[in-house]
Amino acid sequence: MYRTLGWLIASLSILPLIPGIFGVIASALGYMPMLGLNHVGIDYWNMVWQWPGVERSLSITIVTATVSTVLSVYFCFSILHRSWDSHRMTSLLRWLSPMLAFPHVGFAIGFALLWAPTGFIARIIEPLFSDSPFFEWFVKDPYGIGLIFILILKETPFLLLMSLSVLSQIPYAKLLPVASGLGYSKSQFWWKVILPIWLPKMRFAIFSVLAYGISVVDVALIIGPTQPTSFAVLVWQWFNEPQLELLPRAASGAVVLAVVTLLSLTAYWLLEKALLNRWNSWQFSGKKALWTVGNTPYRFIQIMYLFIIPLLVVWSVAKRWRFPDIMPTSWSWQFWQNEWHSLSTTLWDSTLLAFITAAVATVLTATLLQLQSKGRFKLPLIVILIPLVIPQLSLLFGLQITALVIAPDNHLFWVIWAHLFFALPYVYLSLKGPWLAYEERYSQVSLSLGKSPLYTFIAVKCRLLAPPLLFAWAIGASVSLAQYLPTLMLGGGRITTITTEAVALTSGSDRRIMAIYGLWQTLLPLIFYSIAMLASVWLNKSASKRAVSTRHSTLTSQQQRASDDTFNTVPTNKS
Repeated sequence: MYRTLGWLIASLSILPLIPGIFGVIASALGYMPMLGLNHVGIDYWNMVWQWPGVERSLSITIVTATVSTVLSVYFCFSILHRSWDSHRMTSLLRWLSPMLAFPHVGFAIGFALLWAPTGFIARIIEPLFSDSPFFEWFVKDPYGIGLIFILILKETPFLLLMSLSVLSQIPYAKLLPVASGLGYSKSQFWWKVILPIWLPKMRFAIFSVLAYGISVVDVALIIGPTQPTSFAVLVWQWFNEPQLELLPRAASGAVVLAVVTLLSLTAYWLLEKALLNRWNSWQFSGKKALWTVGNTPYRFIQIMYLFIIPLLVVWSVAKRWRFPDIMPTSWSWQFWQNEWHSLSTTLWDSTLLAFITAAVATVLTATLLQLQSKGRFKLPLIVILIPLVIPQLSLLFGLQITALVIAPDNHLFWVIWAHLFFALPYVYLSLKGPWLAYEERYSQVSLSLGKSPLYTFIAVKCRLLAPPLLFAWAIGASVSLAQYLPTLMLGGGRITTITTEAVALTSGSDRRIMAIYGLWQTLLPLIFYSIAMLASVWLNKSASKRAVSTRHSTLTSQQQRASDDTFNTVPTNKS
């Protein structure tokens, strides 16, 4: 029974792969009976390679993903090197949650308003460098520099979060005295001792960052190059072609994207093995250590995040803002009033969809972890993390065909299922560490008092793990809010979220309206995290009050019993 329940939950990460992979491969070969295409061949594969500029699109995709991943890993390790086991770690932890709550699309919109040729940075430095090409380096630049920049800014905090649980498993306090006794400095100790242990444990997190960089569409539509685009955006444009007969070409491009991702992940794995096992002389080459940039990247990332929300607020209420004025010359709430009717409906739909997805993902993850902690079910981690390393475009097309065959009108169900498919790995990763760290003796005490296993699980274990559960729920809601391709492809255009609207408005829309949607797309995850944080504080305070009340009543009863015992033992004078 327990194994059946465990595999039923795990099937959420496995079942979509079957129709997704086989559906996109069959379509890539030209087999789409619903369109009258029954001839199997490689004609559409040839159409992919005959597209003008496809080689450059592929090279842009590979370079941007590789460079951003390598720099993100380097910056993450440099920040940990300078901050771990010091007072800087408190500041890092304080800023990490707001950074992770910032969705990619909202951050990309703010980044575009900040670094565009007529953006805020250009307004500041325009009097000094009016003719500089610097203004064209970060938004829609032909080399993908801006895309690399924004991927680093978003993925470095994610790697930092993943590193916290990894470093807690490394015996840092035991290894440091040994390295110091051998004459190594702290910097040398990190590069020669910690890095070879840290890097393999971070493999899946780095895989997800690399795969996301290759397959990203929404951020690339806002920031990335246009002529040509990245390969993922090119495939997405093929999917949106009005001629349905050309859909097999898009499916062929999705297969190519999956193959490129698989080859990139394999290349990273081989490089990691070579650096740690074959070309490992740097680990034993005396006292020389590599150079680190310290906390400078982290300070820069903090500044970027601090700039973006105020800039979105200013743009949303700016009525007249001529270039190169530093601030608007007139202000107005007109755009908020004009957009609120349609915006409120979109906000409600997005919030409801995220709430349902996060709640279901948290319940399923808690159940799965409970089965694993009891030894009743074992599941390889790679099964849960599969959605993080496979491009969404390579799966969603096959799922879309499956949805059209099974239940073409039930769009809400398919969208929730797709959101759950991509949110479950993040919820699992965020909850696994606290769940394994739970002290089982509390449950044993409850069981010894005659309580049922279900009561013990809900009233004791889940109650003590309420803060991690709430935080995991907030992460699931944030991931659901950020889903762009699953909502569009499986929703059939009938379900709109704040993310789909924000991306759509970035192409030629008014900057004020774009800022309003980008601001709300940023605020919704922060609201979910704030709810989780406030609920955790309230639960901790209520638990403390109950503990104090229980202790007070216990002391009172003990004092009463002591008084009664004293009264009974005092001899009385008889007349």
